Amino acid sequence: MKTLMTAATLALGLLVPVAAFAGPIESACNASDRPNANRQVCRCIDAAADHTLTRSEQRRAARFFQDPDEAQAVRMSPTRQDNEFWARYRAFGDLAEQMCSNG
Repeated sequence: MKTLMTAATLALGLLVPVAAFAGPIESACNASDRPNANRQVCRCIDAAADHTLTRSEQRRAARFFQDPDEAQAVRMSPTRQDNEFWARYRAFGDLAEQMCSNG
């Protein structure tokens, strides 16, 4: 019985779309209306985020896809916390550009 449950769980896992496991950056990228956004690029950008941002920071950065004004507000913020986040966000952007550009 235990073997059957394990097999069923593994089979179900294979049927669940990969998008169900997308991180916040990948999900936001896929939902965006940017012309160069596609699943491969969005997955790559998410991988760069995994290397540079915490999960909480990824959720925060994902909101920038929908509201670029929020990114500007963080960039211009005088708080130490926002400045430190912005430095990590810039590092994420630099890494994503290196990893994901087709040039």
